Amino acid sequence: MVLAWKWKSWLLGNLLFLCCFSSDCLPMECNYQCGQSVVSLKRKLPEDGDHVLFNTFSLDDLNEDLFERILSWLPTSTFFRLNSVCKRWKSVADSASFKLACSRISSREPWFLMVAPNLNQSVIFDSSESSWKRLNHPPLLQEESNQNCMPVAASGGLICHRKSSGNFIVSNPVTGSCTELPPLHAPQHQPLNAIVMSTACKDQLSFKIVLVFGELPNLLFKVYDSRSGCWDDEIALRRKTEDNSMEHDSTDDNVVYFLSKAGIVVASNMQRSPSKQYSSVITNKDGQDIVYFLSSSGNVVACNLTCKCFFEYPRLLPVFSEYSIDVIECSGEMLVVLLSEFLETATLRVWRYDEANKGWHQIAAMPAANSHEWYGKKADINCVGAGNQILICLSSPDLCTYVMCDLETNKWVELPKCCINGEVIDFMSAFSFEPRIEASVWQPSGLDYDNHHSFSAPLAHFFLLIEVFFPLIK
Repeated sequence: MVLAWKWKSWLLGNLLFLCCFSSDCLPMECNYQCGQSVVSLKRKLPEDGDHVLFNTFSLDDLNEDLFERILSWLPTSTFFRLNSVCKRWKSVADSASFKLACSRISSREPWFLMVAPNLNQSVIFDSSESSWKRLNHPPLLQEESNQNCMPVAASGGLICHRKSSGNFIVSNPVTGSCTELPPLHAPQHQPLNAIVMSTACKDQLSFKIVLVFGELPNLLFKVYDSRSGCWDDEIALRRKTEDNSMEHDSTDDNVVYFLSKAGIVVASNMQRSPSKQYSSVITNKDGQDIVYFLSSSGNVVACNLTCKCFFEYPRLLPVFSEYSIDVIECSGEMLVVLLSEFLETATLRVWRYDEANKGWHQIAAMPAANSHEWYGKKADINCVGAGNQILICLSSPDLCTYVMCDLETNKWVELPKCCINGEVIDFMSAFSFEPRIEASVWQPSGLDYDNHHSFSAPLAHFFLLIEVFFPLIK
């Protein structure tokens, strides 16, 4: 009871303050001191009732609509902690109006779903609290036939997983809701190059998944739209006619050539983490959806889905260079992260393509003292963007670390190690998503392709997350 009272007092003191500034629901007074306006949190009372809000106000006085609007401003992890305070707060999670209030929050601090082999739970890095958290896998992903599912894309509050059969499962990792998409009839003898996902930003109630198949220059794509509940027919992509950036540096696009330390030219297939095998992002530029992915030789390929064409960007480095590369999306634009070695040191840099000058422009670089540690380690990088942040997973046989880069300040921070049951876990890659309880995996009614796979996990699972959600991994 004492703990619940403290939580209520904290919420009232902080969130009611926030609500006062974000709506006109509560009357406020303005005092003027030294020529400045000072907002008072006193409720307007009769002249003889000069009492401070905290002495006269109870949470029971809040109507349901205002109460839900206040809770919707909480960070998601905080909401789950407060969920155990009382029955009224717990019942809010099942309210459609509360989810609507949450959807009106324009953005939330990103979470990063970490990927490692043989994990029987989801490990999250919460950027708002700079801490590790654990979530149970959704029930559908715990089934034996789906235990080898690999996350391959994310958008909004949803994660897309690919089964060994090639079909897909979409889940909301926060609520545990989960659904399996209808079977994919992939084009015959066409390799899969890219898997991207996009959600409707306003309501989080619909999503699309885009797949890019084929070998250059014969590319095509397929789209799944949750509003129709089916896969569209594949559409061919033509090479952009004015594209002059294509440079045939090798006759085999499946091989990367680099100069070894002994001065011998070596051929090597490009190595990628399994979860980033289809490393790709999608942006919307001037109303046009563009998918970017890495070709097998490390070139960045842009597929304009609206114009149904594609083109290749010029190489960042000569083909006789040894490097690891990944493509990311930050604040709606495509960027490239590159780890390379030159003059007996390693550099980690972020690049943006300058359309006006038709060339790559460096926008950030890890301090040399930090990046030099990776010289000679044959490291692989797997990166993901979220707003102005980039999470970079660097891994090699000798080292494994995770670095957060802030593009606005060029600040690079190494994340703490994550331990489960006393053992340090090495992650291969990560996917960023917004922790949104309102993000929906639902398909149109009547399109449940497997009756025992419910669209949403039981509500009990939603609240069982409380038990495993907030303890930090020690």
